[in-house]
Amino acid sequence: MRSQPHVLGIVLAGGAGKRLYPLTADRAKPAVPFGGAYRLIDFVLSNLVNAGYLRICVLTQYKSHSLDRHISQTWRLSGFGGEYITPVPAQQRLGPRWYTGSADAIHQSLNLIADEEPDYIVVFGADHVYRMDPAQMVRRHVETGAGVTVAGIRVPRSEATAFGCIDSDESGRITQFLEKPAHPPGIPDDPNSTFASMGNYVFTARTLVDAIRADSASIDSDHDMGGDIIPALADAGAAYVYDFADNIVPGETERDHGYWRDVGTIDAFYDAHMDLVSVHPVFNLYNRLWPIRSAAENLPPAKFVQGGLAQESVVGAGCILSAATVRNSVLSANVTVQDGATVEGSVLMPGVRIGRGAVVRRAILDKNVVVGAGEVVGVDLDRDRERFAVSAGGVVTVGKGARLIAE
Repeated sequence: MRSQPHVLGIVLAGGAGKRLYPLTADRAKPAVPFGGAYRLIDFVLSNLVNAGYLRICVLTQYKSHSLDRHISQTWRLSGFGGEYITPVPAQQRLGPRWYTGSADAIHQSLNLIADEEPDYIVVFGADHVYRMDPAQMVRRHVETGAGVTVAGIRVPRSEATAFGCIDSDESGRITQFLEKPAHPPGIPDDPNSTFASMGNYVFTARTLVDAIRADSASIDSDHDMGGDIIPALADAGAAYVYDFADNIVPGETERDHGYWRDVGTIDAFYDAHMDLVSVHPVFNLYNRLWPIRSAAENLPPAKFVQGGLAQESVVGAGCILSAATVRNSVLSANVTVQDGATVEGSVLMPGVRIGRGAVVRRAILDKNVVVGAGEVVGVDLDRDRERFAVSAGGVVTVGKGARLIAE
């Protein structure tokens, strides 16, 4: 007999991630490398596994090969107690079509719920950077008797127009769920702030199944969790908000308590990396009590030779810095920076090679990019715009496998 409620995890990982192009040109957004040693999917899976939720379905769709491979190779569980983490592609059980929205992804996968027969279903997004103990949110959901509980993070009202916003009463019951409103609602105990939805939900299983089936029959619906399912349940009085500030993660610091970043754009992705590299980082990767788990590659330690130096930086295994200078940067595994090169304020993904005397500033270089000797990236943005993607914030992004050879 179970002493704890039976919880099924569903991770929504099927989005195309167009705003992260070119990082998503050849992979699903949740498979994008992050932080020198991880992929974005690792954050949500680590949170669920650390909380003891070991039956997880990851719903995938676009360009999912590297994501499926990463899950299959990295997130293997013993299965002795029935635990599993499994990628589930669009199965077209309801006809020859792709998912038309996040709610439709669950509708096409209702067999997973029928097979598992959970009491509660945790539906989380796959592409945010944060630590959270989902079990605390599940307990709050059970206590309130809600049909759905929505994780909300407090943001200034002046900045909330970019989010799905939650209007709630003093008990936490959601009275309205508003998508990117011009005039965001305040919080009862903090009128200058707004609850922004984190895209993380806890459902009572019957509530989710009924809501998904009702939504599937609506010709006016976009079949989206945040745009359709949650507003409908809010209108029915069945939705509550969970204040992310109440979530206490073992080993967290005062500085990184409540950290959450939506890294859906190049500038947000870049800024989240810069949060990692200070002496007292805004997001601490070194919390051993709530680890972020990922693949452990068989690589030698990083090496610094002939005066090679890295300051305020994260440097992955297998990296070699030879008479080079790296500052305020994140270097993933197996990166080489050769003599006289300078890397500043940049994100280098696995396998990047920086040639002699090259300069890379405020740039993101995707896997296996080669920057030739004497080449310059991120210094002359007008020139860079002719060759690469340059974000509104001036971050240069070079796509996977590109070879830059100075003329």
